[in-house]
Amino acid sequence: MDGLPPFHLAIRVRDLSEARRFYGQLLGCEEGRSSESWVDFNFFGHQLVCHVAENYPSVSEGASNAVDGHDVPVPHFGAVLEIPHFEKLSRNLKDAGVHFVIEPHVRFKGAVGEQATMFFLDPSGNAIEFKAFRNIRDQLFAK
Repeated sequence: MDGLPPFHLAIRVRDLSEARRFYGQLLGCEEGRSSESWVDFNFFGHQLVCHVAENYPSVSEGASNAVDGHDVPVPHFGAVLEIPHFEKLSRNLKDAGVHFVIEPHVRFKGAVGEQATMFFLDPSGNAIEFKAFRNIRDQLFAK
């Protein structure tokens, strides 16, 4: 995975203090530049920008797609982690009392694409997925 360019994602949030607690403190994302209406975070090597939006909430609230027996929220974003990091993060989120839209579990067991996954919402209702593969390099785009 070396040499991948970081992506940039801007999302709507209702409150920057809430976003700082969630992304900065709970998820451990380092804060970068900011203003009165937005803040940058280092989201696992990528630039996530939280913008306070006057047109909050999201117009896509409640949209989902069936995947492996679960209603996956759409849209969503997240990161692909190594298994130990995924397991540590899921424990930290459980300990913090985060409500999971889809509890941490392994989907596609025994099939190409087997992965650990979990979904939850940030305080503004943005859906986030973290997933992990035993071997990211070989499994991430396997058919």
